[in-house]
Amino acid sequence: MSEISEIIERQRAFFKSNQTLNVKFRLKYLNALYRAIKENLSELHEGLKLDLGKSESESYMCETGLALSELSYIKKHLKKFAKPKKVKTPLAQYPSKSYRLPSPYGTVLVMNPWNYPFLLSMEPLIDAIAAGNTVVLKLSAYSPNVNKAIAKVLESVFPRGYVDVLFGGAAVNSELLEHKFDYIFFTGSKRVGTIVYESAAKNLTPVTLELGGKSPCIVDKTANIPLAAKRIVWGKFLNLGQTCVAPDHIFCHKSVHDKLLSEIKKQIEKQFSKDPLVNPDYGKIINEKHFTRLLGLMNAEKTVYGGRTNAERLQIEPTVLDGVDFNDAVMQEEIFGPILPVITYEREEEVMSHISESPTPLALYLFSKNRKRIKKFTAELGFGGGCVNDVVIHLATPYMPFGGFKDSGMGAYHGRVGFETFTHYKSIVKKSTHLDLPMRYQPFKTFYQKLVKMFLH
Repeated sequence: MSEISEIIERQRAFFKSNQTLNVKFRLKYLNALYRAIKENLSELHEGLKLDLGKSESESYMCETGLALSELSYIKKHLKKFAKPKKVKTPLAQYPSKSYRLPSPYGTVLVMNPWNYPFLLSMEPLIDAIAAGNTVVLKLSAYSPNVNKAIAKVLESVFPRGYVDVLFGGAAVNSELLEHKFDYIFFTGSKRVGTIVYESAAKNLTPVTLELGGKSPCIVDKTANIPLAAKRIVWGKFLNLGQTCVAPDHIFCHKSVHDKLLSEIKKQIEKQFSKDPLVNPDYGKIINEKHFTRLLGLMNAEKTVYGGRTNAERLQIEPTVLDGVDFNDAVMQEEIFGPILPVITYEREEEVMSHISESPTPLALYLFSKNRKRIKKFTAELGFGGGCVNDVVIHLATPYMPFGGFKDSGMGAYHGRVGFETFTHYKSIVKKSTHLDLPMRYQPFKTFYQKLVKMFLH
């Protein structure tokens, strides 16, 4: 038996012990996880620094702090989430009570990406544990340093069989997907997501796929340009653009084009300094493969700001491309790096038409003061989620679900929706034994049939 088979068998045995059905049991481990994360913040942040060049402040703001926030929310509300939900009962089923009973799926596989390796491991894991499941966590091979810290935290909290951590690359992923899990939660590229979905289908395993795409950012002529530039620069170059919901490119109205570019340049220098490549808080591209890929998307002729690189440290400074069209290499794939193309438009119909005909993005951002336009864009365009007059922050809340749509994924999580994602709700009718109405039994008498019609209509 392979190591993976042994882990899955151990997890199934742990789940069948029924320990995880007890909400107090789940809370005990969620509380222990909260403490362990806080006790190991320095080691986690050091791992993120080594793998992605993230500063301590950015690591807390975008990874460990958000995970602790999700934990706090789930712990506070778990008892309420886990209670049976009473629902109305049709008169025809009198006398009885109806309710929906939250039940865990069983053994869950969580596959994390490398760009936010801690946050995107912890949040689905927290929700899965809260719902009463056991978890096999497969960590990305591209973030080895923080992976060690993640494994240390989880192994200090959870017994084997409750949560197990796996390392490795594509070969481990392939072997994992040959096994049957009760639920699969995947965050990553559309290409790998398709493989996961196909493998899950063979076992009729339900899945959540958090993918990505080219998330557009629209700046219309009514926008507050200095504020738009400030927020776009923050969201685009956070983690050097290696963020699934980063603004991929800008559609800028012709009338505010020059002002926006000027403000973007100012904000890059203000937030990252005039020489980001020597800024100790400026991160790095995850590996040489992605660094080389990004170089292929840059166009010196259309670069109006930035463009310098440091191959030794795998760094590309914030780079702005102007005069971009849809045939350029940078518009053929999700950028996932610190390159910001700007496309000028005159009529909003041009923008809506392009977005509607393109693969559905994970996020959409609109900077505008025009209420009619805001309503039109948010209602008529398809996308996973987004912001009006800001970027990225829609995922940093436990009060709204976060997830993709069509090409950018399926399913959602965070907060209550995260608990529900990893939960099957059993619909149960509890019927009284004191009274048994005869109308449903043969022989069907005329009088009873009249009663049935009255009850059902």
